[in-house]
Amino acid sequence: MTSSVTIMAGYLVLGALAGTLAGVFGVGGGLIIVPALVLAFELQDVEPAVTMHLAVGTSLATIVVTGASSTWGHIQKGSVHRHWFLALLPGLMLGAVAGVFVAGSLSGGLLGTLFGLFVVVVAVRMALGLAPRPGSTAPGRLAMGLAGVVIGGISALFGIGGGTLTVPWLSRAGARMTEAVGTSAACGLPIAIFGALTFIVVGWGNPELPTWAIGFVAWPAFLGIVLTSVPFARLGVRLAHVLSARVLRLAFATLLAGVGVRFLL
Repeated sequence: MTSSVTIMAGYLVLGALAGTLAGVFGVGGGLIIVPALVLAFELQDVEPAVTMHLAVGTSLATIVVTGASSTWGHIQKGSVHRHWFLALLPGLMLGAVAGVFVAGSLSGGLLGTLFGLFVVVVAVRMALGLAPRPGSTAPGRLAMGLAGVVIGGISALFGIGGGTLTVPWLSRAGARMTEAVGTSAACGLPIAIFGALTFIVVGWGNPELPTWAIGFVAWPAFLGIVLTSVPFARLGVRLAHVLSARVLRLAFATLLAGVGVRFLL
């Protein structure tokens, strides 16, 4: 009983931390939730073969809730570009499903290595302050659809909402930053829904999964993270307005670099 209470308390703390950092740094919580869950599952002696897949699937499930909250807020502010969202949507759904099947075909070790490489690239880009060159002309529906497949596939593969990929793409398509961020939040919702559901299907009946998981989604972790991540994200947003943007960027880049190196090693 004590052990279960301690584990649940840990998930609540993780949700608070992920929500705060996501609000402060303006990125989806997946980059924080996935490595933290990997560590939590390792401490609970989850089979190494399924630890990474379980962390990614659970992360996507939490993004369904946090993404819905974020999307509604952006819709109320009028910052979701409906035409671009609908153009990306078919590719996002297809890519999310495909990304999960790719993840399911990989070993836990290889998936962790790829996640580490991705996080290191994001860290370098953030540390150097690299930003996409704004464009002025939106691509056609075919280009948007293909971009959606790539964004959805990579996001589902690594358990993230896709903001690190969607915002640069929409900026190149001529979106203002508020539109890019708002539309990106909306795009993260179908990625999370289709990705999480597919992870449940792909992992269904896996004998190496713990009893508290259904497919590749750990429900105690999902509940604990969701309960605290949304309110603490608001706290993170407030902190972002009083702290130095450059210091925040470098601090988060350092954190991500450390996480990425750990997975690579």
